[in-house]
Amino acid sequence: MSLPEPLPGLVLRYHYLWAREAEAGAESGAKARPAAVVMTITKTAETPARVFVLPITHSQPKGAVTAIEIPEPIARAAGLDQARSWIVISEFNEFNWPGFDLDAIPGRKPRSFAYGFLPPRFFAMIRDRWLKLDAERKTIAVTRND
Repeated sequence: MSLPEPLPGLVLRYHYLWAREAEAGAESGAKARPAAVVMTITKTAETPARVFVLPITHSQPKGAVTAIEIPEPIARAAGLDQARSWIVISEFNEFNWPGFDLDAIPGRKPRSFAYGFLPPRFFAMIRDRWLKLDAERKTIAVTRND
């Protein structure tokens, strides 16, 4: 199975570690889920590529969670299932690529870690809203050093 390039907008199957799980002492996410690459810092001779991902969930956001619902045609274009889904933009994981928490998509032939890409306009809106929240210090980073 080949490793995809972690390009912004790519949706991966990843063991996302929620901030609440990290605070409780967990080192890996309880289950693999889709996560969208929102930013990548390019690999250099001295450092590996650093990837920032936003979780995608079927659970409607509650409380202080900021999330954007994924319209059904966009979910389909990105290779996701048809259940209602949200991209959470108020927290993110960052890790050295490829890390240990990528997971193959069940039932996908050929086997793959990647669902597909978010359409460019939708991705740009997600990225811009995440950057704004981050600049306002309204995001929670979970740094993974796998």
